Amino acid sequence: MANTRRPWLRIFLTGLVLWVLTVVVTFLTGNPNLIPTLVLLGSFLVPVSFVVWAFGRRHSGEVTAELLFSTFVTGGVLGVLSAAVLESYLLSPSPGLFFGVGLIEEAAKLAALAFLARHLRHKYAFDGLILGASVGFGFSAFESAGYAFTAMLTENGLSVTQLVQTELLRGLLAPVGHGLWTAILGGVLFSASGRRHFAFTGRLLLTYLGVALLHALWDSWHSIALFITLILTGTPGQYSLMQRGYQPEPTPTQADVFTALSWGGLIVVSLIGIAWLIHVRRRADQEARAVLWRIPLAGAPL
Repeated sequence: MANTRRPWLRIFLTGLVLWVLTVVVTFLTGNPNLIPTLVLLGSFLVPVSFVVWAFGRRHSGEVTAELLFSTFVTGGVLGVLSAAVLESYLLSPSPGLFFGVGLIEEAAKLAALAFLARHLRHKYAFDGLILGASVGFGFSAFESAGYAFTAMLTENGLSVTQLVQTELLRGLLAPVGHGLWTAILGGVLFSASGRRHFAFTGRLLLTYLGVALLHALWDSWHSIALFITLILTGTPGQYSLMQRGYQPEPTPTQADVFTALSWGGLIVVSLIGIAWLIHVRRRADQEARAVLWRIPLAGAPL
């Protein structure tokens, strides 16, 4: 009965078993033909499970399985391709690189969402949360597949261990990454819109900039944690080595501080994103009640 009511759980557990079996057989046989299966299962398992979970909470019948599939696959691919092109031509190594990546990738996902959902007659904020999450998780799945494949290519040949480690890490972090950020954007995009047409408002612009900032902090936190660790625990000898172009060996204390700062920072960024999503969802609930009772909600034209 639980599986009937929770198709996302059935999908997740089935996919997890298949992924584990694929990992075991790949290690036992060393068969490279299994690598595409390993990459796809590991990269898509968590995103697909979350999208199916979100689909069960849609507000209107206009959000169909076909539309959800389109936003996940088409939106994800369009977002990845657009971001890749823009980042190649617009970005260069600089202190603002990560913020530039955040701006470009969030804009690409937002544009893909608006394009794919433009024909919806009624744009409810709650549906915007779901479709935004779908685009974000699609982006995350295709991006993770690329990272997993790249991690596998090492100087010593193909490393299935590196591939599996990358998929585990990105799978664990997937719920608080692209899907979360684009869900926030989608909820605000739809709530800032009329019943038929999108409206690009000041609130949407501020949300876009805020989400891009969270995205940038997430991507850059490894470097930020390293910098803070050096400020707090760096020794004159280490500074001297760095000035001469050498990488100093970290002390055990520095390794512990860096690890705590790295994970602590990611947790804080995640909690901010989750709290923001809850706020947008509550506003979406208010909008739904206002539409039900035909009471205009301030800031959300009907």
